[in-house]
Amino acid sequence: MAHCSKELKERLARYRQIRLSVTGRKSGRTISRPVWFVLEGDTLYLLPVAGSDTQWYKNVLHNPRVDISARGEEGELRGTAITDPAEVKAVAEKFRAKYGAGDVKKYYSKSDVAVRAKIPPRS
Repeated sequence: MAHCSKELKERLARYRQIRLSVTGRKSGRTISRPVWFVLEGDTLYLLPVAGSDTQWYKNVLHNPRVDISARGEEGELRGTAITDPAEVKAVAEKFRAKYGAGDVKKYYSKSDVAVRAKIPPRS
């Protein structure tokens, strides 16, 4: 697994949005989209906007490699599905704290899953 730069982690601490790239489970092509996230320590949390119906989430289940980009700084991570309702609720609370309850309610139609990705240490 590739390392993540110190600069990437610093940008994640400052930014509200990153570019997430996953491999399409049917097409095999790279699919990128902007997403909101929460960073806690070395853990990046992602909350799919349509929960388990979100296409990028389904792709992560098939291939856990996720590439992230924060304005030029990039990293390769491994996404792990969070399906336990209490854990998903805790991630949703982190999103509400960062982005505001109103916006999370407005944009996130289903909160039945989340994704956790550990930021690997620099090599």
